[in-house]
Amino acid sequence: MSDEATFFLPVRDYCRRDLITCNVDDTVLSATTVMRDNGISSLIACTDNKQPIGIMTDRDLRNKVIAGELDPSTIKVSEVMTAPVLSVSEDDTLFEVLYQMSRNRIHRIGVVDGNNVLVGLINESDIIRLQNRSPQQLLQAIDDATSVADLKKVYQNSEQLVVFLSRNGVRTDELVKMISLLNDQISEKLIGLLKRDRFKTLGQKNAFMVLGSEGRREQTLKTDQDNAMIIADDATPEEVATIEAFSQILIAGLIEIGVPECPGGIMAKNEFWRRTLSDWKSTIDSWVGTPSGENILNFSMFSDMRVICGDSDLGVHLKDYIVRVATENTIFLAKMAQNVCHFPPPLGLFGRIKTIPNGENAGKLDLKKSGIFALTEGIKILALSAGMLGGGTHERLAFLQQRDILSRAQVGDIEASYNLLTFLRLRGQVNSVVAGREITNYILPGALDRVEKGRLKLALEVVKSFQGILKQHFQLDMLRN
Repeated sequence: MSDEATFFLPVRDYCRRDLITCNVDDTVLSATTVMRDNGISSLIACTDNKQPIGIMTDRDLRNKVIAGELDPSTIKVSEVMTAPVLSVSEDDTLFEVLYQMSRNRIHRIGVVDGNNVLVGLINESDIIRLQNRSPQQLLQAIDDATSVADLKKVYQNSEQLVVFLSRNGVRTDELVKMISLLNDQISEKLIGLLKRDRFKTLGQKNAFMVLGSEGRREQTLKTDQDNAMIIADDATPEEVATIEAFSQILIAGLIEIGVPECPGGIMAKNEFWRRTLSDWKSTIDSWVGTPSGENILNFSMFSDMRVICGDSDLGVHLKDYIVRVATENTIFLAKMAQNVCHFPPPLGLFGRIKTIPNGENAGKLDLKKSGIFALTEGIKILALSAGMLGGGTHERLAFLQQRDILSRAQVGDIEASYNLLTFLRLRGQVNSVVAGREITNYILPGALDRVEKGRLKLALEVVKSFQGILKQHFQLDMLRN
């Protein structure tokens, strides 16, 4: 997208909504302390009933307080702030922002909603950054990072970059690739910083792996972290202790950066997910030997393993072992397929989309549970049964077509379905970021236009048909529950 086109983007997508405020009766000293602690150069001044009526900037401090030799501990914010707060509408363009800034000789401006309520702030530097916003810029920022705090800023900016690019027509598959690349680079940089500062002697007796969607490179926004650690069998007790300490600090660092903690505890900081190579092989044997729901879930997560750093040979050995065990235990794979088929797409009579009937998510559809899970898991199981472990959903589909396990037409339908569901999921998440809501996998089918709703129904029908393929391939009708 050209720099010129940037000026005609809507303000609502790029203003800062995390407003930090003070009271008009606060002292300038206390208000500047808030500005310093939050690393900001301006502060919205509000009345007792939280109505914003002015703004105090570092320019006000220079020109009115310092130049006027006023005592910041005694004067009030109301005496030095600029009022009223000049504003633009959420629906105005960035060009209007620049126009108002130039006309009024200011560097920041408020943003109001349809009810004229102040909901955000945008400054001149925000627009300058937008004109040069690119993945390359963030990758350079990762390279230049010297602390966890630096990486946290990059992680936050990566979310805004996804919003920016999504709103300007970048394809979903390219966005997903970019998210994965940035997340990988952030993890690798964090590991490098830890090795530089605290683990200089950490050797090649371990491999840090990412699992699940991160292992497939199919993350969207705010995907929980799922990871594990392999330790070499010949690691000494001292080396094992060092690897344990490293794992604890690494996961704590990722959480501090903003990567959500796994609710199920699938993280290398937990002993269960940090084992020697031999112990992992024994654990995999136990999972396959007892195909409970939890064991199937654990094995499935592991089937997406991808080594991020450390001894890659440890990952290769474990991958080879998983493939051998899986292909020798077709009953276990059938149980995995059966589990996938327990999540039928929410289609009612005449292809009507069934949404959640009540509760806080009433009227919504969980895209992951409704279709994405069945496709990614089912395709993974089919590929594993044919000896392929690793790669993403598209790579696995190509492999299955080459092996004549799925036809060209079937692969085309499945890819189209998966792409649409992923597109709707990411778009919904982008909209949530823009609106300041929690990022989830839910969408409102009722808010889709007729064409998109029709495409969604077709995608869910493909999911249903694919589950039929799984049932036939693994002969699930012959399998005991």
